[in-house]
Amino acid sequence: MSVAVVVPRKSLSERVVHALLFEGVAVVLFSPLVALVSDKSLAHSGVLTVMMSFIAVLWNMVFTAGFEALERRRGWRRTLRLRLAHACLFEVGLIVALVPMIAWWMQVDLLQALMLDIGLVMLFLPYTLVFNWLYDRYRPRLLASRQQV
Repeated sequence: MSVAVVVPRKSLSERVVHALLFEGVAVVLFSPLVALVSDKSLAHSGVLTVMMSFIAVLWNMVFTAGFEALERRRGWRRTLRLRLAHACLFEVGLIVALVPMIAWWMQVDLLQALMLDIGLVMLFLPYTLVFNWLYDRYRPRLLASRQQV
């Protein structure tokens, strides 16, 4: 049996907070891994990770707003299957946007950049799923506590 939640509307400010929180945690978690795998300094890899996050924040807001509008229009509920589809489609869009930038910044060819990005996607898929599941789960409590203040 699959548990689903109703898709509530989010304000622009909430979308910004969600995206920045998601990317901030990701930068802290993944910058050291990029440095290790790429054999570049943490500073060099950290700048790349921040640039990637900036693009991802913009993509997150645009993609998620469109996805949620589609959810509402179609009457979909957030099942695990739908959350998996959201995460996969989001990451495919990022691959298209990020591979050329990675190649340029790391001074590697597009295939090497793609391999690095695929490695990051393999880490981000479970991260995206878990982060958004936790966010969806605790969002009502956060909103309720904000209304009481």
